[in-house]
Formats: sequence, C-alpha cells, structure tokens
Amino acid sequence: MPEGERPRARQNRASTSREPARATRVSLKLLLRVASVAGGIQFGWALQLSLLTPYVQELGIPHVWSSIIWLCGPLSGLLVQPLIGVLSDRCTSKFGRRRPFILGGAVSIMIAVIVIGFSADIGWLLGDRGEVKVGAIAAFIVGFWLLDVANNMTQGPCRALLADLTKKDHRRTRVANAYFSLFMAAGNILGYATGSYSGWYKIFPFTLTAGCGVNCANLKSAFLLDIIFIVITTYISLSAAHEQPLDSHQGSAQTGGDAEQSSHGEEEPFLWELFGTFRYFPTTVWIILLVTALTWIGWFPFILFDTDWVGREIYGGEPNEGTNYSTGVRMGSLGLMLNSVVLGITSVFMEKLCRKWGAGFTWGVSNIVMALCFIAMLIITAVRNHMDIGISDPPPDGIVIAVLVVFTILGAPLAITYSVPYALVSSRIEALGLGQGLSMGVLNLAIVIPQMFVSLGSGPWDELFGGGNSPAFVVAAISAFAGGLVAILAIPRTKVDKPKILP
Repeated sequence: MPEGERPRARQNRASTSREPARATRVSLKLLLRVASVAGGIQFGWALQLSLLTPYVQELGIPHVWSSIIWLCGPLSGLLVQPLIGVLSDRCTSKFGRRRPFILGGAVSIMIAVIVIGFSADIGWLLGDRGEVKVGAIAAFIVGFWLLDVANNMTQGPCRALLADLTKKDHRRTRVANAYFSLFMAAGNILGYATGSYSGWYKIFPFTLTAGCGVNCANLKSAFLLDIIFIVITTYISLSAAHEQPLDSHQGSAQTGGDAEQSSHGEEEPFLWELFGTFRYFPTTVWIILLVTALTWIGWFPFILFDTDWVGREIYGGEPNEGTNYSTGVRMGSLGLMLNSVVLGITSVFMEKLCRKWGAGFTWGVSNIVMALCFIAMLIITAVRNHMDIGISDPPPDGIVIAVLVVFTILGAPLAITYSVPYALVSSRIEALGLGQGLSMGVLNLAIVIPQMFVSLGSGPWDELFGGGNSPAFVVAAISAFAGGLVAILAIPRTKVDKPKILP
C-alpha cells in the first residue's frame, strides 16, 4: 500500500469504529455454530496425536523413523493450506467460497480415517504375517497422508470463514478464534478420552479380526466414532453460515451481510501471489511469524512423542513387548484429555486475558510457561531413570501424577497458540488487501516449516542420544522460551478496551 494511502485508511477505520456497529455485528451464536466444525476435526487430530505414533511402531516401524512419517503434515500444510486459501478466496461456487472446501475436507477426513483404521486388515489381506507388517504400513501411510491433507484442506477455510464473518471487528475476531479453540478443546477431550479407553473392541466386537488385535481394534473403533462426530459438527457449521456466492465479475462476496473486496487478479500465479505478499508485511507481522515458528518448534516434539514418552520413559515399556507401553500410552491420553479441559477453560477467558494484558504479552507468557513444562518433563524423566523399578512394574504414583499435572498445565499455552496468532495476523494484514484465506495460508507457512525441521531431526537426534525423547524436548524448551521473550519484548503491548454498547 502506498504511504500516502495509509493515513487515509487509518482515518477511515477510525471513523468507522466510532459508528454504532451493533446492528451489523455478526451474532455470537452464529460464530459459535460455525466454529463447531473444529470439534469434529480435532476429535480426529486427538486420536492421531495420541495413538498413531505408538501404532506405527506396533506395525514395525522403528522409533527413529516414526517422526519421518509425520513429515507429511508439514509438507501438505506447506502447499495445501495456502493453495486452498487462495482458491477459497476466489471460489465462485453457488454454495459460497469457504463451505465447499470445508465439506470436501470433512469427507476426505472420513475416508482417511477408514483407511487408517482398517490398515491392519488391508495388510492381512495383502499377506502380512510377520512382525513388520509391510502391507499395513503402506495402507497406513496412504491414509495418514490423506488425513493430513484433508485436515489442512479444512482448517484454513474454517478460520477464514470466521474472519469473513467478523470483518474488521477485532474483538469479534478474537472471540471467534477463542470459540474455535473452545471447540478444538471439546474435540480434544472427546478424542483423548476415546483414546484412553481400552475396551472399545468389546463394544464393537466386529473390529477384532485375524489381522487386527486388541490395540488395533480399539483404534479402529475410535476412528469410526470420529466419523459420526465429524458428520454432526460439519452439518451444524455449514448450515449456520449462509455465504453468498462470489461475484466473478466484480470480485466481491457477501458473508453475513458484509462485502469483502478481492485484491488479487485471477491472472496472478499462486506461488507468486503467496510469496509476493511478503514484501508488504510490516515489522510486527514478521515478528508474529517468527514467534509462531519458534512456538511450533516447541510444540511439535511434544505432539509427536507425548504418549510415546509416557509409554517408554515413564512406564519403561516397548511396543509389542508386554503391557507397560500400551498402559503408558493410555495414561498419556488421559493426561491429554485433562490438557484439553484446561484448553477449553482458557479459551473461555481468552478475550479477557488479551484485553487486560495485551495479546502479545499473553502469548509470550504462555510460551515461557510451555518451556518450563518441557523442562519439568526432562526432570521427571531423570528422576524416573534413577529409581530402582522392576522391568514389569509401573512407575510410582508420584511420577504419574507429576506427568498428568504437566500435561494439564500445557493446556493453557496450547489454547493461546490455537487462537492468538490467528487473531493477531488477521487484524494486522487486513489493511494490505489480502483475502483471509491467503492470510491464513501465509501464517501456516510459519507453522509447517518448523514442523518439517522437527520431523526430519527429532528421530535422529533421539537415536543419537540413546533412543529417548529428551533431546527433542530440550530443543522444544529452548525454542518456546525464545519465542516467549520475543513476543513480550517485540510485539506491541496494546490493551483493547471493551467497546461501549450504544442504546
């Protein structure tokens, strides 16, 4: 934007903010319904995060390579989410810009979880009989990659749709993202609770087959429940938001009664448009992207190895060797469920926290708390390793309680990670004329590139230092702490006063 236009834009925004906007504001009830789709998406994510790293090792993939399997998430996010963001900004479907992609992503998620859940059965049909189940691994990887592509295809348009609805109302934008985090928390709670229960195969006895044992049948049953939940939440969300189609001639669309102008011509190539936007970013946006990258270098080792850490280093088990490992994985899932309860509670108070402390300061403090939790996990590991515990004996109750406490506390910074960066970016780059789909794609780059770094490095790092998860957690703690300091010191600490309601 030329410099001469900036004061005028600020002046226009200032005059707009003084006008009573209560009549044109999107209702909180509508935002709540639209955000509900996050619960269905996150239910599957929770199952994926808590069960699939242990499951790939039960299929015969070594621990050192399990993180490589997760590389598909960052790779798909690197291209799929920005591409879908641009396409949804320009979509001229009669059903609207965002809803076709949300529906397509939800259907793809359901197909993917079916492939993952039945991968052992597919491998059995292909002749798997040994410890390393080659056919099952191949089916699992196909389903896993499809699931990550589908998740990235769905989440970007979901957040963009919320941003479309809230427009330039920054407070409503933060509330919408807090609702999104709240439903993510609800999906997490249900997903982790489902993953922590070991008796699903008794409720769904048809899932127990010759090629699929108890652990596999539990995972298969959990994913079948996920399909039901996705269908319900997708219907609630898509039926709430009545988008008007994009006018292909004028380049505008109406969502919730407001108009958004498209600032990019149809002839611009996708990658040029995506990376070409970088030159317009003010310093604050670059700082937000930097903090996002550091934050996700911190989160991704935890996401990869949380339940595996509990099974291996707290319960002292190994995949397919006794019951300690699977017991530890279920206990880790319980901890993640408690984590999600705190995530949900924090999401409810997110707006008040940001209004009182400033969004950047809140984010920075949460990152420092996250770093301290990762340090606590390293201390718990060291204490557990110096205890004289039998091979088949469970860890002392004090160790298990400490693990659950750390997992629970991490719910607060996770809620802030799921909400604040999106609200900050959405509110700061609107003046650049970017579509919300593209803006979410740009922020996603700051998430997936660090994830690629962690996916490629964490397995070899851990193997280099003895096969445990501690080296990855050391990197996570350092990165989270650095991100917290940058957020506190470099992101402007602006308090947002609650607007007065005009009669």
